[in-house]
Amino acid sequence: MHLILKASGADAGVVSHLLAKNPLNIYDRVDKGVRVRMVYTTATENETEVLIHAEPDPVDLVRGTPDGYDITQYINDREFVTSSLFCSYIRAALGTALNGKPKEDYLQWVNHAFELELKFGPVASDLPDRVVEELFSSLGYAVSVERGELSYSFDLKNKSTVRHIILRGRNTVQHALRQLFLLIPVLDNYKHYFISEDEIDKIKRYGEGWLDAHPLKELIVKRTLRFAELIRQYERQEGALSASLGQVEGLGHTSDTAILENKAGHQEEGEQNQRVQSEQSEPPVRLNELRYRAITDVVAALPVKRSIVDMGAGEGKLSARLAYIPGVESILAVEPSGQSRLRAMERFAKLEGRSGVVAMPEPIIGSLFYFDEQMQNQDVMILCEVIEHIEEYRLNGIMDTIMNEYQPEVLLVTTPNKEYNEVYAMEEESFRHHDHRFEWTRAELVARCEEWTQQGNYAYEIKGIGEHAEGYGQPTQLAIFERRKESQS
Repeated sequence: MHLILKASGADAGVVSHLLAKNPLNIYDRVDKGVRVRMVYTTATENETEVLIHAEPDPVDLVRGTPDGYDITQYINDREFVTSSLFCSYIRAALGTALNGKPKEDYLQWVNHAFELELKFGPVASDLPDRVVEELFSSLGYAVSVERGELSYSFDLKNKSTVRHIILRGRNTVQHALRQLFLLIPVLDNYKHYFISEDEIDKIKRYGEGWLDAHPLKELIVKRTLRFAELIRQYERQEGALSASLGQVEGLGHTSDTAILENKAGHQEEGEQNQRVQSEQSEPPVRLNELRYRAITDVVAALPVKRSIVDMGAGEGKLSARLAYIPGVESILAVEPSGQSRLRAMERFAKLEGRSGVVAMPEPIIGSLFYFDEQMQNQDVMILCEVIEHIEEYRLNGIMDTIMNEYQPEVLLVTTPNKEYNEVYAMEEESFRHHDHRFEWTRAELVARCEEWTQQGNYAYEIKGIGEHAEGYGQPTQLAIFERRKESQS
């Protein structure tokens, strides 16, 4: 993870004094297992270029955390990408420049605009390139976004989500660094620390003089504060943001792209939604909540639902809801992740003794990739947002196992509707989640369902979940497979 700051033109050599680092010395510090270095690659009267590099200990990144015992926590990109971690690592080294308090002889240069070039990365961001560009072009920069080409032996994704960003334009050193310290975590959308009221102060401090006029201020504030109560507190102090707070808590990993709908030509629809929402006392319902409601409604209406298998149950949120449906006697919450199963166990323990609970979910280890006779001949099997995390070439075999070996009476499958990504103003061919292997259009799901039901003795019906958009359908697709009666003995 690194940042290169280059200043050119008359008096560019002054920048080293604004940074309070001698070009003849290498700044090399180790603090809490992180090595930070600042090296001047050029230091003349008319050009200054400095490389700021941080190198954390990857083991220390997770040691002592609640998930530290889980080996999968050690497999991540935090050691490499430029994120909130990087900003925290280099803040001490750049404190003089950020605060605008060099030695008295150089105070006059704090507000001087230099010709700057800023290079940083790699950045792992879920934002489309056009949004990344607008975050910085709105500040007067010429923006270049460079992506590395992926070289897989199989077709996974067309291009990497990791990017290197180059900014060119006139700015003061202090403003340039403050903008980066606020916007780099917005790009990465990851915070390694507890988000509190201090973040509001940081927004005010680093955003002074430019944030209020930024066209993506709403996105910046919401991705910085994240929590609705903090955003409300910010609004009480600074004035209302343009869109409803419900979107922050609303659509899971698609909420940020929903904020950008107006940018994609859906302004009239967005304004209409705001008017409707302002007339309602309750905020919009999360898409995940709508999925759970749709699934539980289908299950509740089934004549037979004694035994249920919730495949890929995660932390058990859906399984816990199924526990309240009359007629249900057993629920197998199947999940391969040990950490998720532990959290599911905690959730299920809270169901003990609650009014209305008719069946206690049982968390068990399992996977669609391995046959398990416990899954055979159950009344209902559910795959809620599961199949898109599996490589397409493996799906036909998995569905064959489900329909011809497990043979549930009813199979419920939800998956994203790719067409709806355009409503979210997502970049073409990008996915709603970094772990998705594919996302299908409505027609593609129909074609797959036809193929699967020819292999197994099932009939199917497809429904939509979530708000309907003309021409795009609904954000989630629900396929309901029912086993044909004549196949039963």
